[in-house]
Amino acid sequence: MKDKIRLFLESDLLEKYLLGATSREETSRVERYIVMYPEVRKQFEELQENLEAYAKLHALPSPEGLKAKILQRIRKEDRGRRKIRRFAIAASVAAFVFAGSSYFFWNQNQSLQDENIMVNNRIQNLEADMKQQLEDVRNQFIVLNNPQTRKYYVNGNDKARDLKAVAYVNPVKKLSYINVRNLPNLPEDQCYQMWAEVNGEMVNLGIMKKIEDKDKLLALPYGENAISYITIEPEGGNTSPTVQNIVANISY
Repeated sequence: MKDKIRLFLESDLLEKYLLGATSREETSRVERYIVMYPEVRKQFEELQENLEAYAKLHALPSPEGLKAKILQRIRKEDRGRRKIRRFAIAASVAAFVFAGSSYFFWNQNQSLQDENIMVNNRIQNLEADMKQQLEDVRNQFIVLNNPQTRKYYVNGNDKARDLKAVAYVNPVKKLSYINVRNLPNLPEDQCYQMWAEVNGEMVNLGIMKKIEDKDKLLALPYGENAISYITIEPEGGNTSPTVQNIVANISY
């Protein structure tokens, strides 16, 4: 029985259940275990507290201007409907007087439809961005709370002695993140850049700027025997890492 409970706790079913990602059968199993086994109930309550604290710490603000854009879309659609009705009436009357005016109203109506499509596309893009951010937070929560996650401390070499970072790698979920805690100052014409060598390919992870949020996690591409580098590059970044300017690396 103890092995059965241990295997259950080592899975990620509790985390998935908290995040609403379980199937109907998984949900039934989780709820049954919570009721039947005090060990499961205790860990579930701890995860609830951790998730609440993590959500507050990493609360995602709505994209700037989203509310205004949605309201603007509603107003435009309302104005568009009124204009279309007016245009339709006017076109019916004007058709008997001047046939050419029908084209004008059709063109105006078409412009309104194009504008409405544009607004819809923008809102869909914003919704996709928010969904991606939520998925990233979910993955971070799973990695930080899963007992199979491995933790690696990263220190800079002689070129960046004060560089400090912590990497979190979960080989079961195939997720990896890095938390850069400190970056030494560089001259204005230089910058830090992060790379990852995954499955024989070098991936540019972008320029690392001044650390404003020391708790922020940056996603690392997962791969077997992957290596991540931090280098010093010219301001604006480079297309490939400068090997002699590697200041930190981690194998995971």
